[in-house]
Amino acid sequence: MRPLHKLSIAGLICAMPLTCATAAAPRDGSHDFDFNFGVWHTHIVRVLHPLTASNATSVEDGTVTVRKIWGGKASLEEIEADGAAGHWEGMTVFLYNPTAHHWSQTYIGAKDGTYSPGDIGAFENGRGEFASTDTVDGKPVLVRGVWSDVTPVSHRYHILYSGDSGAHWQTVFDAHLTRIAERAPDEGASVPSTGAHDDFDFDFGTWDTHSHRLQHPLSRANDWSTFDGTAVVHKIWGGRANYAEVTSRGAQAPPQILALRWYSPASQRWNLDFANSRDGTLGIPATGTFRNGRIDFVDREPYDGRSIEVRFSIWNAGPGRAHSEQAFSADGAAWETNWKTDYTCRAKRTANRG
Repeated sequence: MRPLHKLSIAGLICAMPLTCATAAAPRDGSHDFDFNFGVWHTHIVRVLHPLTASNATSVEDGTVTVRKIWGGKASLEEIEADGAAGHWEGMTVFLYNPTAHHWSQTYIGAKDGTYSPGDIGAFENGRGEFASTDTVDGKPVLVRGVWSDVTPVSHRYHILYSGDSGAHWQTVFDAHLTRIAERAPDEGASVPSTGAHDDFDFDFGTWDTHSHRLQHPLSRANDWSTFDGTAVVHKIWGGRANYAEVTSRGAQAPPQILALRWYSPASQRWNLDFANSRDGTLGIPATGTFRNGRIDFVDREPYDGRSIEVRFSIWNAGPGRAHSEQAFSADGAAWETNWKTDYTCRAKRTANRG
């Protein structure tokens, strides 16, 4: 599921609180997905060969678990299902954009850790309509994701494709969900993890943070600001992913940040993506590999009208301590560090309490 608007890691350096508009406030849809929290049985009919003459389908049954995260500014869905085609698992992140008053859905597959940028949409009269684009057999298609028939104990989610610019639509994924439990169980503490899934074990818990941030990177300025805050890091998805909720304090502090990290078995690399509380949208994922207890996430992003290299690094700095740094490079050779954070552990924690 694929976002139409992206926030880069570099964009976090410029993100500042917005002033209120004088026009009448649009509808607040931040609670539209509250119906989705809990544990659900899902019954899925999937079209195996979309936009062809084939009528072949796969019928699958499974479990969907949805938790509120980031103080309600986001939610996390974990799904696993079985059918004739075998077993599959995935994770979806739902984020609300309080500026644009819309939602994004970003899907990550467990088998290869692939990231599908999320559908963008909103709810009206209890029905959610989401839109994006994709490709099928190398051809571009329009995509609609629809949430409907919402009751306290059931709802429906289906995906439609159009290969002719919206003239005709085919339902290619149709899930009917019925409630099993009102609340998702605790995640992370009792799930064994091995290998690369243990890489971030040093990071789980609640941390006091002390940060230094360069206000105008790549400008030869030396205008650093200093602020304190808190970071809470949760293990999720059986150790295959984790997320950090970062809150900073002070007049020059950035908005609240959600950092999502997940492992790709296919590439044997970790991925990192950010959203902030200003626009609630995931951006461009960076990738990296742990070496000697340190990981450097690197990607290329637009910043201030140009394309730059971005590096975000984090490592274990000793018992109860960690350190992270962000750096930019305009030429891929010289790097300028623009954000440094020291973490002091306040409490160890391995489970998300929902």
